Order: sequence, then C-alpha cells, then structure tokens
Amino acid sequence: MLEVVTIKETRLKIGEWCRQKRLMYELSQEDLAKALELSRLTIRKLEEGHNATLDTLLKVINHFDMLGELYAAIDRNISDNNIISLY
Repeated sequence: MLEVVTIKETRLKIGEWCRQKRLMYELSQEDLAKALELSRLTIRKLEEGHNATLDTLLKVINHFDMLGELYAAIDRNISDNNIISLY
C-alpha cells in the first residue's frame, strides 16, 4: 500500500527534529534564536510545525551541521533522476 506523507506531517516532523536537536545541545529557544539571529517566536513556530521560511530552515540545519547531508541527499536525487536522452 502506498504511504502518503502530507506537508503538515512533514512540518511537524521538522519541528520535532529541531526541538530534539536544540534540547540535545542544551539550548533554549532563545539561545538558538540568538545564535541564528532570529526571534524566539520564529524558533517556537518552527518547532510547533507552523510555516517557516526556507531560509530559517536552512539556518537551523546548518547550525546543527547537517547542511552537507541535505545537500548530498539532494545531489544524489538529482543524479538518480537524470534521464539520458536518446536524441
């Protein structure tokens, strides 16, 4: 059976990931916000699964040293999807 993942579920999962990473590094929302030059409200909204900008998400991913992993995953996906033209 095909499993469908919704945007809302993905936003919530990203928020959960952010909160877990923040707590693992013993950071408050305020600490993380200051480190990223964002507001505490922005971090709270991200963790609650509300809409976040791509820039905010990338800042958080970079802060937790995962930007390279994301880039590599996207690059692999692009490479896997290259279709060789017969023309």
